[in-house]
Amino acid sequence: MYTPDEEKIAVPVGTTLDRFIKQHQQAFPHASGELSQLLRDIALAAKVVNREINRAGLVDIIGGFGSANVQGENQQKLDVIADIRFIRALKNGGEVAAIVSEEKENIIFTGNDHGKYVVAIDPLDGSSNIDVNVSIGTIFSIYRRITPVGSQPTIEDFLQGGRKQAAAGYILYGSSTILVFATGHGVNAFTYEHSLGEFFLSHKNMQIPLTGNIYSCNEGNYYEFPEYVQKYITNCKSKRYAARYIGSLVGDFHRNLLKGGVYLYPPTKKTPVGKLRLLYECYPLAYLIEQAGGQAFSDIDRDILDIKPTDVHQRSPLYIGSTEMLDDLHHEMRNE
Repeated sequence: MYTPDEEKIAVPVGTTLDRFIKQHQQAFPHASGELSQLLRDIALAAKVVNREINRAGLVDIIGGFGSANVQGENQQKLDVIADIRFIRALKNGGEVAAIVSEEKENIIFTGNDHGKYVVAIDPLDGSSNIDVNVSIGTIFSIYRRITPVGSQPTIEDFLQGGRKQAAAGYILYGSSTILVFATGHGVNAFTYEHSLGEFFLSHKNMQIPLTGNIYSCNEGNYYEFPEYVQKYITNCKSKRYAARYIGSLVGDFHRNLLKGGVYLYPPTKKTPVGKLRLLYECYPLAYLIEQAGGQAFSDIDRDILDIKPTDVHQRSPLYIGSTEMLDDLHHEMRNE
């Protein structure tokens, strides 16, 4: 149809998120269009939040909001903005019956009782990095509700466990904005092209390397960590592994997914049950990492996805990343 020279001056721009979803909709669980629309709603909110983040230094939306969220953490203004944007998009999309957000204590009912899905979300992870222009992100988990469609959702819709996730993903706002998600058939990433206002497929069927030379943890808490974690970190140092820790879960996870590595957030004396939230931080990332060929667990006996939740804001330790590196950590746990 076109000559090679003609093709060179108008190279294809790639596969858009919307086209990808349409092409792969038959692979989605219970494929009937609703989950596809839900993912588009999340992508829309991500575009809006990306805009807010990019102009944060030009308008008065940097800094603290002056209140604490349900976790007892000081809210940043962008925390509140991201929470509003995602909740609004999910409400208006019509496919989500209820939402659990890190920023809100109680379940948020959207009024869409005929929606087939519920969403647990951390609207803006790593918000303490906002003021210093370091990567931050959004993490989300999607469940097909178990209460009858048409009725008001209940907490049981959110406490199904990690293995029941219909989809999960994250958005990384960094040097580029990337949406990564999985629906049970592999992990794919889409990079936002600002001039066209579209997400384009940039990383197909992502697989984490079996091993790596990066470990990510807050070593400031080293003496608060269990002894097996201290031994593991010492072993990493003896192998000349690189310590890389952004303090933004999405940023650290994304780097290790691409390059191979392990992320550690152990229990400490101050937080013996762990600090990360199970439903909207640990579950979705564990769902992704397993489909990408890695693993995630909370202790020697339990994969993260096998933990039965009892509360929507439940916390957990998290060890996640390359399989061979985590096998070494398992060895230290067994020998404790």
